[in-house]
Amino acid sequence: MDVTIFDTEVTIDESLVEESPDEIRTQVGEYESGERTRFDLTVRYPDSYTGRVMQAMAEIPYGEVKTYGEVAAGIDSGARAVGSACARNPVPLVVPCHRIVRHDGIGNFAYPGLKEQLLALEGAEV
Repeated sequence: MDVTIFDTEVTIDESLVEESPDEIRTQVGEYESGERTRFDLTVRYPDSYTGRVMQAMAEIPYGEVKTYGEVAAGIDSGARAVGSACARNPVPLVVPCHRIVRHDGIGNFAYPGLKEQLLALEGAEV
């Protein structure tokens, strides 16, 4: 399913979220308007490396960032592997891959310009 946030269409694999597409859209809208700082959605994490990285991403609080290296250290992995897993995140926004940044700046994101907007919305210091 696609959701729109800051005029950008983001694809979310709704098969990994227990709640309905309407509920996902409602919560994304509340997040965009600043009414919501945490998604109250049940995510089924894949039984894979990407799933492990997703679980680590989900633990990063609203308004905070971690580097790829910090996340990697927490799961006994490498920064590049974490970056690759972030790129494969099937439920962006809901599982906040935008909160993982390079040690020397923002880093890449599947939706150009959106990572900066999301971090600014959250008041995150990069």
